[in-house]
Amino acid sequence: MKYSFFPGCSMESTAHDFEMSTLAVAKALGIQMEELPDWSCCGSTPAHATDSLLAVSLPARNLAIAQGLGSDLIVCCASCYGRLATANRDLAHDAQLRAQVSDIIGQQYDGKVKVRHFLQLLRDDYGIPEIKDNIVKSLNGLKVACYYGCLLTRPKELSILDDPEDPQVLEDILSAAGADPVEWPYKTECCGASFSITRTDTVKHLAGDILRMAKMSGADCIAVACPLCQSNLDLRQSDIEKETGEKIGLPVFFFTQLLGKALGLSDSELGINKLMVSPAGIAGL
Repeated sequence: MKYSFFPGCSMESTAHDFEMSTLAVAKALGIQMEELPDWSCCGSTPAHATDSLLAVSLPARNLAIAQGLGSDLIVCCASCYGRLATANRDLAHDAQLRAQVSDIIGQQYDGKVKVRHFLQLLRDDYGIPEIKDNIVKSLNGLKVACYYGCLLTRPKELSILDDPEDPQVLEDILSAAGADPVEWPYKTECCGASFSITRTDTVKHLAGDILRMAKMSGADCIAVACPLCQSNLDLRQSDIEKETGEKIGLPVFFFTQLLGKALGLSDSELGINKLMVSPAGIAGL
């Protein structure tokens, strides 16, 4: 299996542990992920709020590079996935837009590159049974709240999930690794994502509700597939505890970190030491 890999800005900075664990898991499973050469920012959450043509042109440049390589483009950041997939859809169906964007990026692009999240690759190409066959250290019933947030589930036509209202792919992958996903009602609630810097009060309120519900549902930890979700739930957890006087203490892993543990990878390979809420108290990890 060989794919082009778009890391995006978050995975080269604040979510470097997501990139580390993704590439380590891919290597352990025999999946070739080659970084897209000369990639640039996709516009993430700000571009489409300021200029609709810029919001398409930024991801289109990266898609045009991937087109030249002739392979699917794999993404892990939920926000990057949304921008690349949205641009792909718009360019595929709008000839006038294609012409405008081609003038801007200096290349022709027809919207035919397949943009896929790493979760889709694991589920659809590699296979859940094959993941289970590669487990060497079971997560041994670890109770995990699988959290999808909103960027992977909305809008419905671009969702990577079979059922955006009740997704199961994280549960399926982590169950194959020996975990015991809990049932909880907040798996697709928004944590504030794009308001992370401008409205931290709103983000802390939303993130606090999600963390409390995960704990009330019996989870030992949370697993996410989005850098913004991980940052809001992990980095801001101590501030939420200080403001409310409650102790939450829920580690927030990227799902690739938990899967990597079950594949026998080391904490240093998976960036476990970068988590703000320590998982040291969780038995078996």
